[in-house]
Amino acid sequence: MRAYIPEPYASEIAQIPYRGYTDTTHMVWIKGGTFTMGAEHKMAMAHEKPPHRVQVGGFWMDKYEVTNAEFLAFTQATGYKTLAERALDWETMKKELPPGTPKPPDSLLAPGSLVFYSPPQVEDMHNYAQWWQWKNHVNWRQPEGPGSSIEDRMNHPVVHIAYYDALAYCQWAGKELPTEAEWEFAARGGKEGHIYPWGNELIPENKPMANYWQGNFPLNNTVDDGFEHTSPVGVFAANGYGLFDMAGNVWEWCSDFYDANYYQQLALKGTISNPQGPERSYDPAAPYAIKHVIKGGSFLCNDSYCSSYRVSAKMPAAPDTGMPHLGFRTILRP
Repeated sequence: MRAYIPEPYASEIAQIPYRGYTDTTHMVWIKGGTFTMGAEHKMAMAHEKPPHRVQVGGFWMDKYEVTNAEFLAFTQATGYKTLAERALDWETMKKELPPGTPKPPDSLLAPGSLVFYSPPQVEDMHNYAQWWQWKNHVNWRQPEGPGSSIEDRMNHPVVHIAYYDALAYCQWAGKELPTEAEWEFAARGGKEGHIYPWGNELIPENKPMANYWQGNFPLNNTVDDGFEHTSPVGVFAANGYGLFDMAGNVWEWCSDFYDANYYQQLALKGTISNPQGPERSYDPAAPYAIKHVIKGGSFLCNDSYCSSYRVSAKMPAAPDTGMPHLGFRTILRP
């Protein structure tokens, strides 16, 4: 696995003690095989193209996204604090910004995370700042900020988790993050070429198959699936491999760097065996930033906006950033 971990995160993660056992109780064995990764249908974005053949080896994968209860056990055992619970390190941040970027006010460097809110109206759907804002003292324990709690959400996926937080958990649990190829192979559940983990129809028999946004995004969520925010893990039907929430609920970290042109490079090489991702990150929208792949979509995805609860869908995310719809699941390679 290719994982770029800058200091001081690399040293901190390396010092986290392994808990001493690797639990596969809530994991399933994915036999591995060869499949067509990516998509060419009308909903596919440019970075999902072209489709290309990939072979992956077998691995164990969590049935569910890592829950608040599981992450709480990790923090109680190690004393770990997520990045959202710490003041931002300007010296680390500025390395990923254009040269000469001025230091923001100290208030913006205080501990916190991004939160979503429904605006009264939208001027331009390309301007996502209309429904995202930075809020101090937001983290996995307080997903909406001071006054909110996870006490009644212990079986929900943990959120506001940065990539480095996920790696820290993996260090303790004796597991790893999946590669993008492993994640997509698992999400397909043995269904070659299908759009969703369950098939090609979004709502078969008029029954929601995942937790995502119904209604007019970002103004009105009709909550037809029963959940406005995260849902408990395992509420919706599993895919063909027995994995839950491989579409919707929360985005999930993969180990790969994000490169908008990566699939074009792979398509020239024939069948690729166990791809580990590109050598470096490249997002044309933020060329100085390091980003990793996230997969699966979330409760904020809508068919009219991004429809990212598709198996081939992906997005880039900065590894030091947590969000209210971003979590992870782990794998174990033999």
